[in-house]
Amino acid sequence: MVTVEEIRKAQRARGTATVLAIGTATPSNCVYQADFPDFYFRITNSEHLVDLKRKFKRMCENSMIKKRYMHIDEKILKENPNMCEYMAPSLDVRQDMVVVEIPRLGKESATKAIKEWGQPKSKITHLIFCTTSGIDMPGADYQLTKLLGLQPSVKRLMMYQQGCFAGGNGSPSGKGSRGEQYRCAGPCCVLRNDRNKFPWTV
Repeated sequence: MVTVEEIRKAQRARGTATVLAIGTATPSNCVYQADFPDFYFRITNSEHLVDLKRKFKRMCENSMIKKRYMHIDEKILKENPNMCEYMAPSLDVRQDMVVVEIPRLGKESATKAIKEWGQPKSKITHLIFCTTSGIDMPGADYQLTKLLGLQPSVKRLMMYQQGCFAGGNGSPSGKGSRGEQYRCAGPCCVLRNDRNKFPWTV
């Protein structure tokens, strides 16, 4: 009789996965951490909260963060004032932005990785997309497949709500099973979309 352990061994890949290339992408808007308190209190019309701003500035100085890459800039916030008001309805606007921006960042990073890899896109067999942002259907994996011009036969896996460790969770999913050779693209994109009205950061 076959044991459960034997069945599991037959279904799983043995050995290690190899990272063939890495590509990165960030939103174009960069705000230095030293300037972030002024930016944040200005866009939320909270300049009058001097003590709170001083405390926030101290937190930013002690955070060890040097700069923040954001999709949001002051122009977008002026066009969508609800995004800066506490408890104002803005979820639809923010989700509409995420649905477009996440696949775009995924395409940018995947294109760099494919170029570094030096092989044609047609050799990609799997796409594993990890994100904590956006919950649209069809998901960012489908949108990225179209943006990259991948073949419809590419197998896709969408991993939502994995947090900071999404890339680590996505990597083992790219290993081939039973000796198969997978060539997997695995973008991991996150835009913070907090309800507390902080602008999105990567």
